[in-house]
Amino acid sequence: MSIFQSLAAAFKSGAPRVPLARTYTSPWIFAECGGSRAPFEYQGAVRRAYLDNPVAQRAVRLVAEGIGGVPLLPTDPVLERLVRATSAGQPLLETLTSQLLLHGNAYVQVLKDGAGRPVELFALRPERVSAVIGADGWPEAFAYRVGEQVLTIPLLDGDASPNLVHIRSFHPADDHYGAGCLAAADQAVAIHNAAANWNRALLENAARPSGALVYDSGDAGGLTSEQFDRLKLELTQAFSGEGNAGRPMLLEGGLKWQSLSLSPADMDFATLKSAAARDIALAFGVPPMLLGLPGDSTHANYREANRALWRLTLLPLAGKILAALGEGLVTWFDAAPPLAVDLDRVPALAEDRQMLWSQVSAADFLTADEKRTMLGLQPMSDGVPARNGAENK
Repeated sequence: MSIFQSLAAAFKSGAPRVPLARTYTSPWIFAECGGSRAPFEYQGAVRRAYLDNPVAQRAVRLVAEGIGGVPLLPTDPVLERLVRATSAGQPLLETLTSQLLLHGNAYVQVLKDGAGRPVELFALRPERVSAVIGADGWPEAFAYRVGEQVLTIPLLDGDASPNLVHIRSFHPADDHYGAGCLAAADQAVAIHNAAANWNRALLENAARPSGALVYDSGDAGGLTSEQFDRLKLELTQAFSGEGNAGRPMLLEGGLKWQSLSLSPADMDFATLKSAAARDIALAFGVPPMLLGLPGDSTHANYREANRALWRLTLLPLAGKILAALGEGLVTWFDAAPPLAVDLDRVPALAEDRQMLWSQVSAADFLTADEKRTMLGLQPMSDGVPARNGAENK
């Protein structure tokens, strides 16, 4: 009996469970914001971050593409094909990772054939999904809304097999929806975009002049209109453009050159943009060095930053997604080895794995099976090594 069948039998027998909050919370508005800050709205935040901001988009793609191509340990071939398949033209694992980072929730619909076996895993758009709450506050189904159309997907099928797998990040103030990284990075994205718009506005207005010609009239009065137009034309023709850069300027009597430079406030603005970019990288769990941000001294080199990305972000998130998919599909693959990352095939972790293998191999006080267990391998089966449960059934 699978875990879902056991849960269904327990609930039918009247086993008590704690109630959850029944108040409806929008899955893309995570908090009420006071003051001048507008409430977080998912659609607008995605456009500002993923579509308009290069730092946020690169951070999401770096994590999503890394998990989308992660090597897996041997398991049931049918189960691996389901997980490795595409969803609406995109790799399933990559899509789920992006949704978890941006929205905090990922919904996988289990499409079945006539015999009730899963044939496809389809990732639903999380902003279109809302939980249908029962009398005790627990979800009974999920509603998928597209315009005026609403499709209700029951949580369990008639045979107690799941129709949908909900993967969510932790949210301390919500019983039904998770909190995405985008909510925390929204203000940093707004600051970074504002800085980019400010710089573009400067360029559209010929940017900041490098200096100014100051006319000291003395007692002779100001320049006449003809003199002003002639001086302006000569500056445009002789000193504008990249071909005239650095040419010496001959000034007539009464004219002097005054250089202009960035004010301290302007320099603080540039520093603020860099700080906002680092906050965006921090929210998505990506070392700033991997995004090309200057001034990072946390990691000694690129290799150390890449290893930190795998250890602190990619592996925990990949384990969360794979464990949730395995739990949702255990009804059909209860005897299959669990979905897990093959650490020995991750290039960024090769040095760590080599050190672990050397230490375990040199431990004479351990048996062969104990060494295999420490390395994540299955014990010997009748003298034949079996890796990660891939032994003959």
